[in-house]
Amino acid sequence: MDLSIIIVNWNSKDLLADALASVQENVKGITYEVVVIDSGSFDGCAKMLSQAYPWVRFIQSDTNLGFAKANNEAYQMSTGEVLLFLNPDTKVVGNAIQDLLQVLRSRPDAGLVGPKLLNADGSVQETCIRAFPTLLNQLLDSDVLRRHFPNSSLWGKRALKTANATPQRVEALSGASIMMSRKAFERVGLFSTEYFMYSEDMDLCLKAARAGFQAYYVPTAVVVHFGGASSSQSPTSNFSAVMRLESQWRFFRKMHSARYAAAYRAAMFLASLLRISALALLLPLQALIPGKRGVVYSLRKWVARLRWTVGTQAWMRNY
Repeated sequence: MDLSIIIVNWNSKDLLADALASVQENVKGITYEVVVIDSGSFDGCAKMLSQAYPWVRFIQSDTNLGFAKANNEAYQMSTGEVLLFLNPDTKVVGNAIQDLLQVLRSRPDAGLVGPKLLNADGSVQETCIRAFPTLLNQLLDSDVLRRHFPNSSLWGKRALKTANATPQRVEALSGASIMMSRKAFERVGLFSTEYFMYSEDMDLCLKAARAGFQAYYVPTAVVVHFGGASSSQSPTSNFSAVMRLESQWRFFRKMHSARYAAAYRAAMFLASLLRISALALLLPLQALIPGKRGVVYSLRKWVARLRWTVGTQAWMRNY
């Protein structure tokens, strides 16, 4: 088997059906299998797959395992020489998968490759390539700075700004679509399960880099990524915002040191205080500001982040 496509589903049945349709329509000339694991959502995807895609290998998990554990479990059921970890909220365009496979096989140093991800409106999703997270680029991460200094090495997105269609070496790829040789995936120890969601892709890419594998961005391979389809359904208020902080902190603790992770928490505490102070000044004027609900929403988000920095988000212990 040339390729195993592994998809983790969580309340994304309809999007999953569209993703599989795009795979079936566009992947030609290679042998492949698809392994889908439902991570405890029981959203009806089992019935949908049995009726529309009976050739898909399906695994039903009794609980929500999280992204890393679910992918690892599905990997155990796969047989392909190459693995493609693909989100259910994606659509494969044209020869994207074949292009990724060709680059992975033709470059001796390649351990993992990723496509150009597009938003639903056709614009480029800039998170498809990134620099490895550091305390500095996390502190300076803002739309304003990225807009004024798009080619800064802090962001690792220079390859997106060139018209060069050849594969480009990058530091890290988005977990929405990562193709990796089975050999490389096994050598780095699979996905790290310290994370429930977020940061596991950065962890995987950094482990691969430290093991001597190069990541490549392949601009001719195009995948549409709708984004946030699963995490947005969480009943926990500000789940994504807080989970990103928690996962980033775990990444720093694991990949750097406990002291580095503590510095990150302290920096996020100060950043949250500054944002809350600025938003509080705008609050009395909200009736005069277009999009006033955005001010309230942002304030709540940053309060949730501040609470995480001082350890009062009790629900986080469940993950």
